[in-house]
Amino acid sequence: MQIDTIRQRLREFGAGPLHEQTVLRNWTRAWSLDTCRGDPARYFPEVLRLALPALAEELAGLARTQSEHPSADGSVRLLVGLRSGQTVESVLLPRDGVCVSSQVGCAVGCVFCMTGREGLKQQVGSAEIVAQVVLARRQRTVRRVVFMGMGEPAHNLDNVMDAIDLLGTVGDIGHKNLVFSTVGDPRVFERLPRGPVKPALALSLHTTFADLRTTLLPRAPRIDPKDLVEAGEHYARATGYPIQYQWTLLAGINDSDEELAGIVALLSGKYAVMNFIPFNAGEGLPFQRPSHERARAMARHLHQRGILSKLRQSAGQDVDGGCGQLRARAVATGTPVLTRQRARLS
Repeated sequence: MQIDTIRQRLREFGAGPLHEQTVLRNWTRAWSLDTCRGDPARYFPEVLRLALPALAEELAGLARTQSEHPSADGSVRLLVGLRSGQTVESVLLPRDGVCVSSQVGCAVGCVFCMTGREGLKQQVGSAEIVAQVVLARRQRTVRRVVFMGMGEPAHNLDNVMDAIDLLGTVGDIGHKNLVFSTVGDPRVFERLPRGPVKPALALSLHTTFADLRTTLLPRAPRIDPKDLVEAGEHYARATGYPIQYQWTLLAGINDSDEELAGIVALLSGKYAVMNFIPFNAGEGLPFQRPSHERARAMARHLHQRGILSKLRQSAGQDVDGGCGQLRARAVATGTPVLTRQRARLS
């Protein structure tokens, strides 16, 4: 489902540009579609006004909560059923954020990620991406959207950018609070600077060694970590937002003193934040997270050398909620997914 399809439907109902923007604004903010200043009967063309209840029901069917998994850290992991019958994961984050998925599965195949084990199953349409935000806004205030859920956003670039453009305009999300996460596809550095909404950028680094990065991210573009950081720095300076470097901490693999020295060499003087994320153990994955003391020592080491670093926790660790785990359990146990709904918007 695409945002352009919704726009076309609205025009068929007689919507002018202002009507179209009003309906899309109301949808993205989880308001009633006919909300307007004054009397809806006078503001909206009659055909459009009469069509809005059915349209609202169709939009609500783009993403529905199939199960909720609250965590002690204040996050809530959601297994979300799409109109196609597939499922993805979204996460309601502390401090008014939501993490959304851009694909069912993922083709990058990161060896420490549950999502990557199943490969790519389906692209998520631009409207279905926005619908995950709307779903979150029905439960909480949302001021930040991170594209760090299932999938590689660069592999669904048109749909993700359409969603970002809508959320960054009528959706009332600040541009720096829209965070595009990628393993470093070169197309990202070409496309993002040209868009009307320029999101913040998170780059999955995970190691400073090119050969190890190839092992950990087997189907990611072959970009040397140094070149990836240089491309990130160029975007950071152009937009005024620091790059968030993502580093999943794997005990005995990328938590060494040699890696710390490499990070210092790469990020010294850069407009950057290093986010250390201890590995969230998943069934069948042969990795462990380092001790909390080691993780804290790594973050402290960088901070003392002038590199802003944060030790983060993957939301929902106490409910085994690492990315892809909810969907993997649902598929493994045969949990029913939502049945395909008849589409008037497709």
